[in-house]
Amino acid sequence: MTAIEKKTSAGLLASKGLAAGMKRELTDNILPYWMNKMCDSEGRFHGRISGMEALDAEAPVGGIMTARILWTFASAYRVLGAPEYLEMALKAKDILIKYFYDPEFGGTYWSLNADYTPLDTKKQIYAIAFTIYGLAELNRATGDAEALEYAIKLFHAIEEHSFDQEKDGYFEAFTRTWDPIEDMRLSEKDANESKTMNTHLHVIEAYACLYRVWKDPLLETRLLGLLNIFDRYILADNGHLKLFFDDDWNCSYDIFSYGHDIEASWLLHEAALVLGDKDMLARIEARVPYVVAAASEGFTPEGGMIYEKIGEEIDVDRHWWVQAEAVVGYFNLWEHFGAEEGLENALHCWEYIKAQIIDKENGEWFWSVRADGTVNRDDDKAGFWKCPYHNGRMCLEIIERTSRFI
Repeated sequence: MTAIEKKTSAGLLASKGLAAGMKRELTDNILPYWMNKMCDSEGRFHGRISGMEALDAEAPVGGIMTARILWTFASAYRVLGAPEYLEMALKAKDILIKYFYDPEFGGTYWSLNADYTPLDTKKQIYAIAFTIYGLAELNRATGDAEALEYAIKLFHAIEEHSFDQEKDGYFEAFTRTWDPIEDMRLSEKDANESKTMNTHLHVIEAYACLYRVWKDPLLETRLLGLLNIFDRYILADNGHLKLFFDDDWNCSYDIFSYGHDIEASWLLHEAALVLGDKDMLARIEARVPYVVAAASEGFTPEGGMIYEKIGEEIDVDRHWWVQAEAVVGYFNLWEHFGAEEGLENALHCWEYIKAQIIDKENGEWFWSVRADGTVNRDDDKAGFWKCPYHNGRMCLEIIERTSRFI
């Protein structure tokens, strides 16, 4: 009996209703917000809208934001077929190639000024990986040859400059000319270490998407190697992810990131499925339920998932992206592992999102709900880190997954 055949009629009906709600949220709220509010008169993107809904026309424009816009709208076009989504994706692709790509040294810049001149030209592997992710998805959606060409160029740039030939894995960041850089941090809250879980997770995400459209032998080897790194170094025995490492894969940090745990549970599984290596798939599938269980330590009775635990200090804010990843991670547990509580938790979290996280007045989602239950309007509604990727991808994942068995 297949996993689909084991699904109860009630579960299938509930997943169908969930997918319908996701489609409405995506097409009526998330995507229109970005098309209508984040595009300027010259066909480029603004850098920021504040949590109070104020447009900051002078804000820097981030490479991560632009790449995530590309991925989201390319994927939306592939799944739903609306031409306006393709138009938005192509706009993002052109910006990445024309303004962010470094024609002299390769790779992409970290950020641009509001006038689209280079601002921070460092080469952060996390940002380059997201650019590969977006370009590969556009090629997957449309066959865009230029998108694939640049995705492959960026893949080779990462492999040439960032891959650790001696001890495996990828170094975090470099100067524009690919020299060592003192501050390798992705953000101010991160530890300044040479290797991180977060970058490796999103290199996997990017490489798996690229492998869907480009069956290159080196890419296959590296994707298998990345999954092995997670299995060997990053996934702890308690099911949580270790976050920060030195060159030798030593980790001295006591941090649980519940959102990354639940996100990794399905991204690693997806990468193993795409790769198709039976032995590695078995190793990853043996891990998934334990990773979800570890993440669930942060799942609250009202249906939200808290942010993180550092030592004995717990941050119980419910961030928008953590809730989105929780829905997909729990749904994946139900879809592939037959756990009924997975679907129950996905539905429960979706109800929490609708009640607390979605901005029903102005559109999109709030950054977070604080510990006292108030909405966080201090952080961005859209910007450098606040993008349509987590919540948009949640919707697209549920729509696609449900369509396979409904």
